[in-house]
Amino acid sequence: MRTAATLLVAALIGTDLIIYKGPPELRMPGTRAARPAAPARAAIQLDDLGPLPDFAGGTAWLNSAPLDRADLKGKVVVVDIWTFACSNCQAALPSVKALHAKYASRGAVVIGVHTPELKVEYERANVERAVAKLGVTYPVVLDNDYKIWNALGNRYWPSIYIVDRRGRIRYRHDGEGDYDQQDKVVQQLLAERAN
Repeated sequence: MRTAATLLVAALIGTDLIIYKGPPELRMPGTRAARPAAPARAAIQLDDLGPLPDFAGGTAWLNSAPLDRADLKGKVVVVDIWTFACSNCQAALPSVKALHAKYASRGAVVIGVHTPELKVEYERANVERAVAKLGVTYPVVLDNDYKIWNALGNRYWPSIYIVDRRGRIRYRHDGEGDYDQQDKVVQQLLAERAN
């Protein structure tokens, strides 16, 4: 019986059917390692946080004519609640600008909602200068009366809302960080059908 097992092992080695997955230096001659399967990208669980409110409460628009929900139908929308004198908002701005640069051509729209905190931030000319200095090229709506802020139930600067093609808010993050996740959420929502 032992001889039969030895012959079987020898035959398997000779036909490359024994596969050792360890490092190459420890593999037996004449064998090859199986390639690991590429990990499947798991979908991010995104809840429905309600509809995107209209931007009608905005007092002015920069870099764009006024936009409303009808203009955004079928698009993934990233809404950035910010104000130009906020250091946390400025720290998050490169990520928001990167989302615009990366996904605008693929059907995503970034909208900055400038909701002022300080008196100087209420002046349109000051916001225009800040937008130019910071290199913000996507649409910015001035929310001096806090109508958009309140419609979203917002409480923090900055806050990011990501909206699916059906106009439903699917992601929210308050404060800095979570930039990689935001990128993944935009990718996932762009891949979803509008249905």
